[in-house]
Amino acid sequence: MGKKILSSATPAARRLGSLLIAMATFLGSAIAQGPNHNTDSLQKKDSVTAAPARASDPFAFGDFSWLNGTSRKTSPPAFDSKYFTGDVTFDFNYTHSYNHPNDNTVVGSTALARDNELQLSFMGVGGDIHVDNVRGRVMMQFGTRSTVVPRNDGSSYKGQYDLQTIYRYISEAYAGYHWDVWHGINLDAGIFMSYIGLFSYNNFENWGYQPSYTSDNTPWFFNGLRLQTFPSDKLKVELWLINGWQSYGMFNHSPGMGASIYYRPAEDVDYVFNNYYGKDDQGAPGRYRVHLDYSYERRYLNRPHAKFLKKAAFSITGDFGFENGDGVSPFGKMDPKTGENLPAQNFISGMIYNRFWFGDHWAFNFGGGYMHNPGQYLVLAPTGYADTLFQKQTGPGSTFNAWDFSTTLDYMPSQNITIKLEFVRRAIVNIGPAPGTPALTGYFAGQGGVTSPSGFANTGGYTYASNGASIAPPLSSWGGWMPDLVKAESRIILAFLVRF
Repeated sequence: MGKKILSSATPAARRLGSLLIAMATFLGSAIAQGPNHNTDSLQKKDSVTAAPARASDPFAFGDFSWLNGTSRKTSPPAFDSKYFTGDVTFDFNYTHSYNHPNDNTVVGSTALARDNELQLSFMGVGGDIHVDNVRGRVMMQFGTRSTVVPRNDGSSYKGQYDLQTIYRYISEAYAGYHWDVWHGINLDAGIFMSYIGLFSYNNFENWGYQPSYTSDNTPWFFNGLRLQTFPSDKLKVELWLINGWQSYGMFNHSPGMGASIYYRPAEDVDYVFNNYYGKDDQGAPGRYRVHLDYSYERRYLNRPHAKFLKKAAFSITGDFGFENGDGVSPFGKMDPKTGENLPAQNFISGMIYNRFWFGDHWAFNFGGGYMHNPGQYLVLAPTGYADTLFQKQTGPGSTFNAWDFSTTLDYMPSQNITIKLEFVRRAIVNIGPAPGTPALTGYFAGQGGVTSPSGFANTGGYTYASNGASIAPPLSSWGGWMPDLVKAESRIILAFLVRF
């Protein structure tokens, strides 16, 4: 099966895929040759022969609960048994936009969906299954994120069967095998979380609530195979063979591939290196994407016995990516065959945050980021009729430059509860349409909203008038109403998060 998949891939993709298959083959023999720490088998050994010492768990030498994107819980799990460790999260938010959209819709976010309402954003229910060396994880998701996140996957529209519906309520579902080689090796198949962008999918683990563009516009999940290796308790090297960039299905005929490296030489520092290659553009099978995502986190102050300022840390993330082929180039150039100018298609972004911990129950952080994405191939599409308007102006030749800034105050009365109060400002520096289409007015939802003149989706009776000169023809039965898109928004977020 692996050879079939790789036969249509590029030479570079075939080499990486062959490496993944070779490593998996090696692991098959490692279980017979490597140390076996199954309790039953150890009891059968001669009592004179000492059992080999089990290697330490990866990253167990220090307390990394301070990291952005990592659970701050250090207490034992609330639901734990020999074969199952439960994981339950509730994430409620109330968000208020100073733009006051009449349809209560948030545009351009995967953390938020509704404005000026109390909403269940995410309820995760599931946990980890462990029977001897066989492992698995299942995490169901309910709430607005079960709609907000899948809608950004265009691969689900290819062919028959509604992939968004059948996968919508699953955030993670994978199973695999663990080898006691080095400090652990895991081979898993299924849907698993992406690490690109540093922020965790579970906001209980994040310093802030609304991620910066670098995280919000990069994938939250992958669907395929994952090989995790831990050569030491300070290093993880992981390979991916997946359907594509946050895609349930495959856009073209080649799988996506990637590698992730985590290195923590000490308790106060963390390095993350993510690398991705894939062909993820509908209608452009010859176009490939390369994406690099690197992060550095440092805890520069640690005073466990201090009564006021106990800890301080910062995180910095930089992303660089591009697409090439089928009419685009990374930075724009002339096609020597046709003499046409190929538009630029790249992604350059960064974000930086700083966090302070006061006593045992309070924390404050601030930061933000910037995104430059000509071609808009990673920009989150607006919702409602704004999606129709926006999609007609994206693609090769379009531009998108934006920045954001946020401050967050956390109150953490226990390890199971976090209350967040956040102010975030997001703004567009430059947004431009593809050649031959009128200029965009903005990106975020303005006072007129993106649904209808009344703000309700059941207003009904709309038809597009025939007007080829318009970006999207006016809605004749609504008197020419168009989605209200503006260039900036300021927002206050109040979030209540509980995790067991």
